[in-house]
Amino acid sequence: MVATPIGNLGDITFRAVDILKRAEIILCEDTRTSGKLLSRFGIKTKRIAYHEHNAEKMRPEIMDRLGKGQAIALISDAGTPLINDPGYKLVRDCQATGYTVTTAPGACSPIVALILSGLPSDHFFYAGFLPPKSMARQKELTRFAPIPGSLIFLESPKRLAASLRDMADCLGASRPAAVTRELTKMFEEVRPGTLGDLAAHYDEAGAPKGEVVIVVGPAPAGSNDPTAEDIDDRLRDLLQNHRTKDAADILARETGLKKRDLYNRALELGQDK
Repeated sequence: MVATPIGNLGDITFRAVDILKRAEIILCEDTRTSGKLLSRFGIKTKRIAYHEHNAEKMRPEIMDRLGKGQAIALISDAGTPLINDPGYKLVRDCQATGYTVTTAPGACSPIVALILSGLPSDHFFYAGFLPPKSMARQKELTRFAPIPGSLIFLESPKRLAASLRDMADCLGASRPAAVTRELTKMFEEVRPGTLGDLAAHYDEAGAPKGEVVIVVGPAPAGSNDPTAEDIDDRLRDLLQNHRTKDAADILARETGLKKRDLYNRALELGQDK
């Protein structure tokens, strides 16, 4: 498995170029996209498409080639293979068969975003892409809320503002975060701020250009032990956009408190209006 640049072609390693030149086959997500990179470094190795749509069909052929002693390299369109691609199943099959599997490491956009974000990096969770629909996205975010570490997401520029709004709603508007885009490229940008401020910025500015990685910092210390006033404030906030049952479910996931107790309190707050 060979990592390729995520933007700046100068980030490819000498070892990666050597492996790709000596391999008999290079497996690519998109042979045309990879062809541009390979051509830049004079790599003429045969390319075969291997991606989520043909992986099940191609794996037996690949295993057969390996059985004949062919040396095969796996790359993604950009960055480190197996991050958001089906390559892990091929690695699993190779290990089960006894074939040697190794990697030539390199660029990885989630890690680059994390180290540029200015947010804690001692504990982090990579969540990949969130669902495109708001309801499903919020359900996922409530699962991640209690994780004691920074959260890393990939996102489409056109969905960025909507995702940030949902993050502010489910994770807390005051939670620190950073939106990174065009990493390692000429127009690289890192925009830090709270989730609430970032959501407001991209609501007004519109979708940015380039690939986006969002990093959300850990919940503030003690946030999982809220006061009664904190609970009421959060419930009131959630009830503006959610049904009583859903508001209680979100807050239960955020705090670890009993959903039934939160549901009953939400009903009481509704009666106070």
